[in-house]
Amino acid sequence: MKKIALAMLFAGVSLMAADGKALAGKCAACHGASFEKPALGKSAIVKGQSAGAIEASLKAYKAGKQNKAGMGALMKGQVASMSDADIKALASYIAGIK
Repeated sequence: MKKIALAMLFAGVSLMAADGKALAGKCAACHGASFEKPALGKSAIVKGQSAGAIEASLKAYKAGKQNKAGMGALMKGQVASMSDADIKALASYIAGIK
C-alpha cells in the first residue's frame, strides 16, 4: 500500500512540474516564438542568453527591481503569477532554443 501511495504522490508531483515550453507561449507575442526579437522593439534579444541570466532577470522583474528599457511594469505583470519553479523551467527552455 505504501508503494502505491508513493507512486501516486510522485506521479502527481511530476504532473505539476513547470513546463517551460507551455509558459513560453505567453512570451512569444513580444519576444517571438524563438525569442529572437527585441520585445516591442525595445528590449535585448533573449535568445542566446544563459538560463541563469534569464532566471535572474525574470526574478528581478517579478520583485520590481528591474526596469530595462522601461519594461519593468509590463514584465512584472507577466511574471507575477509564476513560481520560482516556473521561472526556472522557462529560463531553461529559452536557453535551450537553438
